[in-house]
Amino acid sequence: MVEPEHRASAAQRLGAQETLGISTLDPGHRPPTMPPGRHVSIKIRMLDDTEEVFEVSQRASGKVVFDLVCTHLNLVEGDYFSLEYQDQHKMMVWLDLLKPIVKQLRRPKHTVLRFVVKFFPPDHTQLLEELTRYLFALQVKHDLACGRLACNDSSAALLVSHIIQSEIGDFEESQSRQHLLNNSYIPDQVALIDRIMEFHSKNVGQTPAESDYQLLEVARRLELYGVRLHPAKDREGSKLSLAVAHTGVLVFQGHTKINAFNWSKVRKLSFKRKRFLIKLRPDLNQSSYQDTLEFLMGSRDCCKVFWKICVEYHAFFRLFEEPKPKPKPVLFTRGSSFRFSGRTQKQVIDYVKDSEFKKIPFERKHSRVQHSSSRLSPLPSPHRPQVPKESVSRAPGDIVDSPPRRHWKESVLVSAEDPSALRTRSSPSSQRNGAHSEERPGPGAEPGPARQPHPEHLNTAGVVSNSPHLSASSGNSQGMVNGQKPVELCGHSPDGRQPSPLTSPLLNDAGSVRTDDEDEVRRKRFPTDKAYFIAKELLTTERTYLKDLEVVTVSFQNLVGKDEAAPDSLKSTIFSNFDPLYKFHSGFLREVEQRLALWEGRSNAHIKGDYQRIGDVMLKNLQGLKPLTAHLQKHSEALVELEKACRGSRRLEVLVRDFELQKVCYIPLNVFILRPLHRLLHYKQILERLCKHYPPTHVDFRDCRAALADVSEVVAQLHGSMIKMENFQKLLELKKDLIGIDSLVTPGREFIRLGCLSKLSGKGLQQRMFFLFNDVLLYTSRGMTATNQFKVHGQLPLHDMTIRESEDEWGVPHAFTLVGQRQSVVVAASSLSEMEKWMEDIKMAIDLAETSNGHTADLLARSLTDNKSTTEDSCAEAESEDDLMASRTSLERQAPHRGNTTVHVCWHRNTSVSMVDFSIAVENQLSGNLLRKFKNSNGWQKLWVVFTNFSLFFYKTHQDDYPLASLPLLGYSVTIPTESENIHKDYVFKLHFKSHVYYFRSESEYTFERWMEVIRSATVSASSTCILSRKEPHPY
Repeated sequence: MVEPEHRASAAQRLGAQETLGISTLDPGHRPPTMPPGRHVSIKIRMLDDTEEVFEVSQRASGKVVFDLVCTHLNLVEGDYFSLEYQDQHKMMVWLDLLKPIVKQLRRPKHTVLRFVVKFFPPDHTQLLEELTRYLFALQVKHDLACGRLACNDSSAALLVSHIIQSEIGDFEESQSRQHLLNNSYIPDQVALIDRIMEFHSKNVGQTPAESDYQLLEVARRLELYGVRLHPAKDREGSKLSLAVAHTGVLVFQGHTKINAFNWSKVRKLSFKRKRFLIKLRPDLNQSSYQDTLEFLMGSRDCCKVFWKICVEYHAFFRLFEEPKPKPKPVLFTRGSSFRFSGRTQKQVIDYVKDSEFKKIPFERKHSRVQHSSSRLSPLPSPHRPQVPKESVSRAPGDIVDSPPRRHWKESVLVSAEDPSALRTRSSPSSQRNGAHSEERPGPGAEPGPARQPHPEHLNTAGVVSNSPHLSASSGNSQGMVNGQKPVELCGHSPDGRQPSPLTSPLLNDAGSVRTDDEDEVRRKRFPTDKAYFIAKELLTTERTYLKDLEVVTVSFQNLVGKDEAAPDSLKSTIFSNFDPLYKFHSGFLREVEQRLALWEGRSNAHIKGDYQRIGDVMLKNLQGLKPLTAHLQKHSEALVELEKACRGSRRLEVLVRDFELQKVCYIPLNVFILRPLHRLLHYKQILERLCKHYPPTHVDFRDCRAALADVSEVVAQLHGSMIKMENFQKLLELKKDLIGIDSLVTPGREFIRLGCLSKLSGKGLQQRMFFLFNDVLLYTSRGMTATNQFKVHGQLPLHDMTIRESEDEWGVPHAFTLVGQRQSVVVAASSLSEMEKWMEDIKMAIDLAETSNGHTADLLARSLTDNKSTTEDSCAEAESEDDLMASRTSLERQAPHRGNTTVHVCWHRNTSVSMVDFSIAVENQLSGNLLRKFKNSNGWQKLWVVFTNFSLFFYKTHQDDYPLASLPLLGYSVTIPTESENIHKDYVFKLHFKSHVYYFRSESEYTFERWMEVIRSATVSASSTCILSRKEPHPY
């Protein structure tokens, strides 16, 4: 048996001091060395009510026992859990991870420790592992059964319906009723059986993993979710209960919360004998200010137990890293030396996101529907929380028939690494939220173990998935890839949301043509002149452009051309303008292909001198394009007409939305409509490069210069409308990504920047998405809806706003404060450069707002829905049946939404982009053949690669109708490989983001420089000072 290689611990990678208090076994490590001494048997009762026995030394610390449990469960996010036991005073206390077991358990043989959830995060989407969510669901189930999670009948029935959906599958009346009669999930369950069955009947198609997700979505809204009540009395002797949550200290009377002390308001927590003391910060808004609140508890031990859990909750949810231990005093001590030991929630989330793991399937003890015919294998983990399809481990060769009542999609995973490298035990899971089984090659697969690139930041375009599962195409195969049926992603998480753009698998080796060195040697020798490669760029980009036109003239026209929902004015405006362009560019492409064939010597021509030029072809066709300028000018009308028609027809809006979810529509439809305008810019750039390359005496120089003059004239005519339409198109795209604002697209509004900032609130720093316009700054959070949209939490009018750096004021790196008319907001950027870009753009936007006519506060107040009831500093949400049903109704009301938009990529990569970046990306589109290699692979693969919309899209050949996969480039760096990387090839560039590395190889120095140039334009943000200058006419 091969032992796993030693890796640096999570704490070491995070820069923390070495400590015994880290509460989870670091991935890749063996269990800690057992101290010498007599061994004892420790019984652990798991959340599924099974008991496990572990042999440990009496001298071992609590951490040793806890790590053994995490290892046994293959649990990565173990920091949310802990072990509890009943001490000699009949009190339930937490096992101290730093103290030896012998000092805590008086009779270890007769003590049963319970493995339970200790820290309940405010949002279950912060749990990145399916196993973690399953264990949380078991905790909710246990709390319901014992009465700790008290709630109204509607809430209880809804919770139980998700539990039994996970356990017995889809609703069948007799089976569901019998199961509820045989199993008790809540007190007084018999009276609610009919209501539970009604809810259960609406859960058809939910997998157990999806049921866990919905269960937690409902439970997290309950007032008593994750709450442990500690009996106490106030100064008047009234019976109360104290509790601690992620927000702070809570006070309950019975099961009703009567007060809450947010962490931001608490100055100090302490206890003295039986008295528990809360010292508050001064509140200038209250005339009668009480500095210290006092509660009387049952005993000093009760006080100390509650004080400890408060300290741990505060540190886990509020601190960036584990607090450092205080130095021991030389003579005497004062007060308790207790401190939180372990990773904070931020460290846990960052560690799981940044690490690469393998996962072993887990068994759902109570579920009858856990076995599926899906054959799963390990896959690197995605970044975002999702709920994939359920999986189960089986030996190769086993065949399991699908149960007749299964409604969810079968899924299959492609192995990410050589199966021989898999460990037999994998505490850290490689694939967030998915269990895996051994890989079985599909039909036509090669017998050897195939290597797959790391797919963490690559997504199958058009059908992006929040889960990294690939679903076998059933009955609708659209072609073979190297003898194998192509696989496509399951595009739905349990709440129906479209997936993250960072979690889909890249096509594997079977998905592209392999090209080795022997193939390269046998290639024909092509011209080496730079002009040839410039002309070849014209050819490759024209092929991509014609395919983009086909999306509108063929695919979209077939969809809406005969549909009555599309008004005749829309059909006339779009298709009458696109069809002539498509016909013209088809002829232009044929001429360019013929000329390049002659230039390369692949024709029957023996005299090539007259054919080693491209200017004459471009001059002829650009002169032929001039009569079509009227059609180009109407493209802005087409964009407006499409938006108007969608507003007027719900059916047409659905048709367009569904079309954008098809694989052929790999970028937003509005971008395709503006493609002809952008193509003129590409012609101009190509001709400028040719004129710069040729000497004035060259035979092709005169034609190139004349063609450049013609295209510059057309671009100058269309420049003004192009700028307006780009801004209009961006506002329309943002409108799809935002909810909570009704009139985002208003006359005069201009988009400036969007991106992630951390907003400082009572809960600490929370990730928020900010949208900056020339009149207002919106801040949003990623909504818990089926559409993955961003919910607007607030708006800051820019009129009379001021901005200042406030890193020293708040002690938060890269922080700055926005002071508006009605509120102030403190935000922090991810880096110094991000802070500078945001501050520069906001200052510029404030200047624009000051010079504009009128105020925009009233306009935004009307367009924004009232978000006051959902303020971020609110300590709790009102429990109501409507709130509890929100997750279900949102699935029924709202439709899927593309999850790979730039907004979502910025959210996942914690970065930002400006309108200048979008404009530069439009001008820097590129396509062509590249050879691709992965960090740990041997051969190179030939792919047709298209760069657009801040992403690389990968095709097998240029004739393909839709991309096989895509790689969003925001956040990536492009460099040249070093000598140590052993890439002994010319014209190779490297893309890397954290631990993800990809190599690409071009055919010449010119193409190498062009790819480096355009990729840098997507990975390096432009200066915002270009925003105004770009609006001025270019000197064509």
